[in-house]
Amino acid sequence: MVFSVYLHWFPIGLSVPIGQLSDTVTFWQWLYRLILPAMTLSIVGIASLTMYTRDKLINVKKSDYFLFAQARGESFWGIIKNHGIRNILLPAISIQFLSFNELFGGTILVEQVFAYPGIGQATVAAGLRSDVPLLLGIVIVSTIFVFVGNLLADIIYQYVDPRLRGEDDE
Repeated sequence: MVFSVYLHWFPIGLSVPIGQLSDTVTFWQWLYRLILPAMTLSIVGIASLTMYTRDKLINVKKSDYFLFAQARGESFWGIIKNHGIRNILLPAISIQFLSFNELFGGTILVEQVFAYPGIGQATVAAGLRSDVPLLLGIVIVSTIFVFVGNLLADIIYQYVDPRLRGEDDE
């Protein structure tokens, strides 16, 4: 409401301007119309991730090894980089990739609010028409989406924390 109706910074909705064919829309027009829906989807996920990360970083700052690193003379940002980020990165990755299912559900809401054609409108239409094959296909696609998110998290874990690689020390 604020950014589109009151401030007139962004269009209210629709992926294509009224009276224009989708073939004639430039990439920049499409991207401009995608800003509000993308911000709507990302702000919800960023809020919980930021709150969790902030809480864990405060706990790390109160820990003994943080105080010991300060006593050794390390800079504040060096301690945060070497000790803080390392300890909060794995849980932050978990939270980020666990929210993939929320992201998928949020797209349904965002597509309805901003009048975007997509999987959200297809889900609503399939539910209203009792189109079981389409609903089943959407469920399978969303399941694969969440599975790929969890797989990416597992792969990233192994790069972030070498202890998780499972290499035997011989």
